[in-house]
Amino acid sequence: MTEKATYKSPLGTIEVECDGAAVIALRFVAASSRTSESGSATMKETIRWLDTYFASRNPERVPPLRPQGTPFQQRVWRELLEIPYGCTATYGDIARRVGCRSAQAVGQAIGRNPIAIIIPCHRVVGADGSLTGYAYGIETKEKLLQLEQAKSK
Repeated sequence: MTEKATYKSPLGTIEVECDGAAVIALRFVAASSRTSESGSATMKETIRWLDTYFASRNPERVPPLRPQGTPFQQRVWRELLEIPYGCTATYGDIARRVGCRSAQAVGQAIGRNPIAIIIPCHRVVGADGSLTGYAYGIETKEKLLQLEQAKSK
């Protein structure tokens, strides 16, 4: 059984979906009046993670995650979790790290990331450092990166 909760972030409403043991989805959604109180420890841990993140602090410990995808997508998403808070990597960097010759294939895998922000696909930039592609828009990507740059010590 899955549970869902909405989280009001400074960048918009986020829907978090857990299967009881792990986060399975986190996505920006259209503003919703629907709110739900969460009961599972995983959901509470995820909400605390988001509170810390949106306070411009590195949450450090990632809640349990269970994204669904192909083995290649899973490798790419695991590699994204290695990009430090406040840093970026290029699509080419990620491709090399997962043993793939195609930055485009990596970009497609990143575009299918079901757990936004926690699996930090917003930290991946073009070869020249430009902000390219983000499911929730370049403006949101830019704001997430700025939030991390403003991190409090």
